[in-house]
Amino acid sequence: MAVRVLIDTLAPGSDDLADLYAPPRLPWLRVNMVSTLDGAANGESGTSGSINNAADKAVFDALRAQADAIIVGAGTARTEGYRVADVPLVIVSHSGQVPEGLQDAPAGKVLLATCATSPGLAAAQELLGTENVIVAGDTQVDLAAMKAALVGRGLENLLSEGGPHLLRDLLDAGAADELCLTFVPQAIGGVHPRIVMGESIRADLALAVLLEQDGTLLGRWLT
Repeated sequence: MAVRVLIDTLAPGSDDLADLYAPPRLPWLRVNMVSTLDGAANGESGTSGSINNAADKAVFDALRAQADAIIVGAGTARTEGYRVADVPLVIVSHSGQVPEGLQDAPAGKVLLATCATSPGLAAAQELLGTENVIVAGDTQVDLAAMKAALVGRGLENLLSEGGPHLLRDLLDAGAADELCLTFVPQAIGGVHPRIVMGESIRADLALAVLLEQDGTLLGRWLT
């Protein structure tokens, strides 16, 4: 995919935005994150909602509209107050814990990806149904195996919304094909997580698309 630098105003839900964020092939797993200019992945509320803006929301909606499934870490799902979405929500949890706000979801709307030695495996299978629990890996969640399992279910256009530790692990496992990142034009100081947290890794990415709207930069980087 060639680099495309555009300076334009893109309306939420526009065909242009959908085309610009179309995956180049399937299967495809992208991660969507937001950051302030000084590197904060959330604001004073501890959620990304306290730093995002209308331009970021337009991309968020465009990516969700394309996705076959949404992947999110259990901690992020709890912090951000995730609820059932239009497509299956895949919760990644080493401990096998389904966030409380999702425990009453209709069958098949929430999947859990965990590992074979997870202490919560049996309880998760009873809660969600064995067919809705993906066991990938022995002592840690094997994210490449999780991706393959989702693709095997026909879920090929995969969107992850983090958080920072899951993004780190997806990049480290080579399971992420793309990082969609919004830089909002603000600096907030304080102590906040970056978009990638955890042990050091090296992941080189190539810029594919860069958009600007009212000072907000929205980019696609490919792994």
